[in-house]
Amino acid sequence: AQGVCSLNYETGLPDLQQLSTHFAHSCLLSCVFMSIQGMSKEHIMEIRSKNINPMTSKITYYKKPVFIHQGHMQWLWDMDGRRYLDLFAGVATVAVGHCHPKVTAAVEKQLKKLWHTTNIYVNAPLHEYCEKLASHLPDPLKVIYLTNSGSEANDLAMLMARIHTGNYDIITFRGSYHGGSQQTMGLTSQSSYKYPIATSSGCTHTMCPDVFRGPWGGSHCRDSPVQTIRQCSCAQGQCMANEQYIGQLKETFAASVPSRVAGFFGEPIQGMGGAVQYPKNYFKEAYKLVREKGGVCIADEVQTGFGRTGTHFWGFQGYGILPDIVTMAKGIGNGFPMAAVVTTPEIAASFAKAYHFNTFGGNSVACAVGSAVLDVRIKEDGLQQNCHHVGTYLMTELAKLRDKHKIIGDVRGKGLQIGVEMVKDKTSREPLCPQAMMEIFEDVKDMGVLIGKGGLYGQTFRIQPPMCITTADVDFFLAVFDKAIHNYMDRQ
Repeated sequence: AQGVCSLNYETGLPDLQQLSTHFAHSCLLSCVFMSIQGMSKEHIMEIRSKNINPMTSKITYYKKPVFIHQGHMQWLWDMDGRRYLDLFAGVATVAVGHCHPKVTAAVEKQLKKLWHTTNIYVNAPLHEYCEKLASHLPDPLKVIYLTNSGSEANDLAMLMARIHTGNYDIITFRGSYHGGSQQTMGLTSQSSYKYPIATSSGCTHTMCPDVFRGPWGGSHCRDSPVQTIRQCSCAQGQCMANEQYIGQLKETFAASVPSRVAGFFGEPIQGMGGAVQYPKNYFKEAYKLVREKGGVCIADEVQTGFGRTGTHFWGFQGYGILPDIVTMAKGIGNGFPMAAVVTTPEIAASFAKAYHFNTFGGNSVACAVGSAVLDVRIKEDGLQQNCHHVGTYLMTELAKLRDKHKIIGDVRGKGLQIGVEMVKDKTSREPLCPQAMMEIFEDVKDMGVLIGKGGLYGQTFRIQPPMCITTADVDFFLAVFDKAIHNYMDRQ
């Protein structure tokens, strides 16, 4: 990889002799060479086929699975000692890095003191963490309820919205993903995550204001270092695409829901949907319309929160909006099962009209993890700034590959939430077929980099790495990605 370290295309890894100089700041090189003891791959796969629900195998990445054994910061090692640059972070979850030493130390300290009591007792870690988290949210978003997962947080946000407003219907975007519980399955708008059963009713999906794949879009629509290749004739300060998509939302209000609604869900940048970004002013106008209909506005920050977008700590701040409820998970605990719903005192008071109990929400170890993660992000490692600097560099360089390769249709995102949408050709913008996506995906893995996939048709590569990656890591990935696309095109 140019300027990084030589790439051995037979093994798919950089020259290990050069790793000690290039990756000294983050690698435990002994992991590469260690003798790994324990269960064999064959035994693992036997257990997987007999004792693990087959759904796990259905969603397992890669035809030849990666047997992950150990991690450190942005690096993972498999059972054979092969090293991978992790650019997906367990789906944008391992935010500050695998086994970050300061987070690990905080966990060890808490484990020796107290594992669990539940929130029916008053314990310091819960209150210390909630005060710290609230200090990073604007007024009046100061009341916190801790849960275990993003699905659970979004499920609870739906309940809060309905109880507080006295209304039932909730609107979200087509292509959205808000969870896999029976309630949030109704909110989620991707057929591959739907079962032929009754899910939450009262969920309506409006057109996603996707300025690349949607019917309208231009070259100045989104808040991103990289814009679409579509041309735009809008005058300064105007956005025809935004007006058209807001028109679609108004039509949804007129045709598909009652005159009063409970709320509106929106990810600041769609995650599972493929890092889709919207026109800059869409949320401002959408929030106004929702509130006129009696609804509350919910920002799903499960993937965009905690500085990942670079310029702001929360994704919604990039649009200059203030939601009524914010949900968060994934990066909140760096991989520890933890999530939260944050809202206003008024909405929280409505929720207190009956009992709601969560056994593990506010667990002492979880709160110690969350507190350490916040400290590392903000006070110690400056990871929000790193997201902005490294993410902008990565997107700018990916845009050069987009201009070079005819099958790269769009590069988008903000900070270190990035999508690369693959197409048959740039004119039709039709999605690249699943087989082609898989070939490139596997090739990137075989050369030592792990990325994700998303989009309604599985046509978008997702890059959401630990927030500690460097520009040198980016250069390595760019060389690998460029080579993988060349390999695919040569086979054609």
